[in-house]
Amino acid sequence: MRIGMMADLYKPHVSGVTNHIDLTRRALETVYGQEVFVFTFGEPQPDDDERIVRSPGLPLRVASTGLYLNLRYSRRARQLLQTMDVVHVHHPLLSGQLALRYARPWGVPIVFTNHTRYDLYMRAYLPLLPDAVGDMALKVYLPRFCREIDLTIAPSPSVAEMLRRLGVDAAIEVVPNGVDLQRFERLPEPWPREQLGWTDEQVVIAYVGRLAPEKSLPFLLRAFRGVHEVYPQTRLLIVGDGPERDNLQERARLMGLADKVVFTGLVPYDEVPRYLRLADLFATASVTEVHPLSVIEAMAAGLPVVGVRSPGVGDVVQHERNGLLVERDVAALASALGRLVSEPETRARLGQQARQDAQQYDVRRTAGLLLEHYRRLHQARAALSASPWKRLQRWFQRYT
Repeated sequence: MRIGMMADLYKPHVSGVTNHIDLTRRALETVYGQEVFVFTFGEPQPDDDERIVRSPGLPLRVASTGLYLNLRYSRRARQLLQTMDVVHVHHPLLSGQLALRYARPWGVPIVFTNHTRYDLYMRAYLPLLPDAVGDMALKVYLPRFCREIDLTIAPSPSVAEMLRRLGVDAAIEVVPNGVDLQRFERLPEPWPREQLGWTDEQVVIAYVGRLAPEKSLPFLLRAFRGVHEVYPQTRLLIVGDGPERDNLQERARLMGLADKVVFTGLVPYDEVPRYLRLADLFATASVTEVHPLSVIEAMAAGLPVVGVRSPGVGDVVQHERNGLLVERDVAALASALGRLVSEPETRARLGQQARQDAQQYDVRRTAGLLLEHYRRLHQARAALSASPWKRLQRWFQRYT
């Protein structure tokens, strides 16, 4: 099959969505022998291959998003898009509308994955916008868009429930976003603790992800300060970069934690398992996740996870099985972290189960599930498009 992945943002921008697209693309190509194209915007990159199709756009410099804005694809992109057997949209606004404009008239099935809690993101990035206005915009747009396409993918049951609450009444299937577990099966050597100024006697709490407002990292810092006051052997490792990094480093300094918290900045994706291997447990305070890939990667590395009970994180982390879940309260999060710091046997038990539970999210498996849906939709569309009426309709759409 020829599969088109459509995204507003792609590499070199780093996010859970861009990593998911890249991992799924590679699995579909190497494991299942499919042809996968990525349609996005921006300037050509040195490591682009011929199947990454970038259309020019106006760069938006707001918060270093890496987003390029354009309301149309280049001629080459449009022509290629029409030859796809299925297209998979990963951002519903810009890419979603381009799919309806360029793929739908040619009878190409359209799949959409809802990767993001758009309601919570709007509250984080548009704080002056009343919640009711943002919720109403989603309730107007998403149901209509999902009815116009062929299939909506929810990465978790909670996201499927959220879409139903927003009024989406079209077909929804739950398919988790995959993780490259092969990187953890090889058991890479941990990053040397001495390079961070730490010793083996210290208990390291890790966070991996984008340093952005929606990740609630000031909340995590406050919880860590409470843990450190009781257990001075604890250290916090924050792996990643983003617009909040300078602010977070200043907060850590003002809290007296400057030498207890290490910010690595952006690290190569292949190095993430090494940083996870040096940690003893993983923590996140985010409540905006729909399918937290960094949490699953931590589990694959054998780390128990402490998180805030919320959709997404709550779909992956099971309390007292592979981690601990608490309500959104600083004292509760600090208490859960302190428990795992002081109970190495509990850490080991939960971590062992976490590694086993992560296997269900192997990208080799999840890519196969997506491929089954692609084939089903393509076959159904091919049968429908064979009628003379449909051929005439496509001709009319093309030339009017």
